[in-house]
Amino acid sequence: MRRSLLLLAALLLALPALPAPDKPTAAPGQVARVRLGAADSAPQAYLDTQRLMVRREGGEWVALAGIPLSAKAGSSLKVDVNYGAKREARRIAVIAKKYLTQYLSVPADQADLPPELVSRYQREREHFAQVRSMFTDPGPDEIAMQQPVAGRRSGTFGLRRIINGVARSPHSGLDIAAPEGAPVAAARAGRVVDAGEYLFLGRTLVMDHGQGLLTLYAHLNAIHVAVGDTVAAGATIGEVGTTGRVTGAHLHFSVYLNAVSVDPAIFLGPE
Repeated sequence: MRRSLLLLAALLLALPALPAPDKPTAAPGQVARVRLGAADSAPQAYLDTQRLMVRREGGEWVALAGIPLSAKAGSSLKVDVNYGAKREARRIAVIAKKYLTQYLSVPADQADLPPELVSRYQREREHFAQVRSMFTDPGPDEIAMQQPVAGRRSGTFGLRRIINGVARSPHSGLDIAAPEGAPVAAARAGRVVDAGEYLFLGRTLVMDHGQGLLTLYAHLNAIHVAVGDTVAAGATIGEVGTTGRVTGAHLHFSVYLNAVSVDPAIFLGPE
């Protein structure tokens, strides 16, 4: 009971209260709650043509929108809402959030991909973009998740790396330090929609939890499920490993909402 209350409190803190239905706010990498009002059936909501999760909260509908890490503080994002024949728009005000920055100097041959691997990297990027964009019904009953492996959260979401003076993409997940071979569990019930060996992420699987909510588990030594499997929350799906580009055993865990990587801590609650 106490853990459930802590998770609920963390979710309420992470998804800020809205001052008015048309003025939600959220920082890059966070989640905005967009109030859609009361209706007999769930309206459809879209951010940049990507459909959003819509849930009933009390007597009204609320859309949950993941805010891209690339969104600029002070900008405004448009959400299109379809109530059947009626259409409206909502605006999300993007507020500032400071993420950690790490400056690294490494040999030039380690900083960039060799030319023969660039095409593979591009193919994998396109593949993951398609996977992240999927939207299936129904949505999950709850959005709280369990930490997929026991261990210290060692690599923070949103960390911005400057390598040899060049800014790289921010860290799109949460790293959890754990011994090689430790069992990895499904953070929520869902269906396995992707599994394979990738250049940077190594042995990786992705689970779909409904309405654009997905989880990704990377650097695995072993995968114990197959694409198409339906998996219960807490079921073992793989083992912590060192595959891909890593310096030690750990699990890279990402959460995607409307194709956007968002801070997993929002769903996991306090460590």
